[in-house]
Amino acid sequence: MKNYTKSIIALIFMLVNAVLYAQDFQGVATYKTSMKMDFKIDSAAQSQGINKDMQAKLNEMLQKQFQKEYKLTFTPYESLYKQEEKLAAPSPQNGGFQVMVVGDGQSSTLYKNTKEKRYAQQQEILGKKFLVQDVLEDTEWKLEKDTKFIGQYTCYKATRTIEMERMTSMSFGSDSEEEPEVTKEKVTVTAWYTPEIPVNAGPELYWGLPGLILEVNDGSQTMVCSKIVLNPKKKVSIKEPTNGKKVNAKKFEEIMRKKTKEMTERYRGNGRGDGNEIRIEIGG
Repeated sequence: MKNYTKSIIALIFMLVNAVLYAQDFQGVATYKTSMKMDFKIDSAAQSQGINKDMQAKLNEMLQKQFQKEYKLTFTPYESLYKQEEKLAAPSPQNGGFQVMVVGDGQSSTLYKNTKEKRYAQQQEILGKKFLVQDVLEDTEWKLEKDTKFIGQYTCYKATRTIEMERMTSMSFGSDSEEEPEVTKEKVTVTAWYTPEIPVNAGPELYWGLPGLILEVNDGSQTMVCSKIVLNPKKKVSIKEPTNGKKVNAKKFEEIMRKKTKEMTERYRGNGRGDGNEIRIEIGG
């Protein structure tokens, strides 16, 4: 039964693909993102007056920081993923505490070429532009038989297990010497895709399914498509980013860690605050 389902999905993809690829097929998908936060309070935090109520408020403020909107512009083989521009939100504060978030991706522009299996991501970190160029990893999705509607589109479920690196740290007071902690864990990624839009693209670096990915969840972050415009009157333009210092993905991760450490040390060196600052850094 499972193989039969896969065959039907593949057939739908090929038939719709044959019709649409003969045209100048393109579209724009809007995604809304959210992130689940659950930072634990230890003895060091409690000594600074952080109780469970404060923890809940901090998590709530951070969740609001990560509620964002992105646009994915796509053609049969190329796509551009970029956050919608808006006025920068002030750093979340509560009483005498301030939360700083590093590496939220607002300046990022991600180009993917699924035919050539490569991507280019333009990213600005602390005022310096980088151009991350690397290959798109071959994905091993498991096609499931579950279906659901997202908007007007019938979507099919797919899952895969990946090892994800999460870098989270919490420091207390301007004299804290705590370094960001990096952990690796295996997580199950769940995606919902629709063969009715026959492009193997999706938000962020997700791709490789027989249809546009409309929803992704990795256990902490959720991305859901809220609007799709196919073949808009105004022809879309996809331009691969070219500005910035060229590096691969591994090198950029090293730079991110270095820049985060530099910012932490610079913040301490400024001697600001009265010991009631909380700094939460998220990157990777």
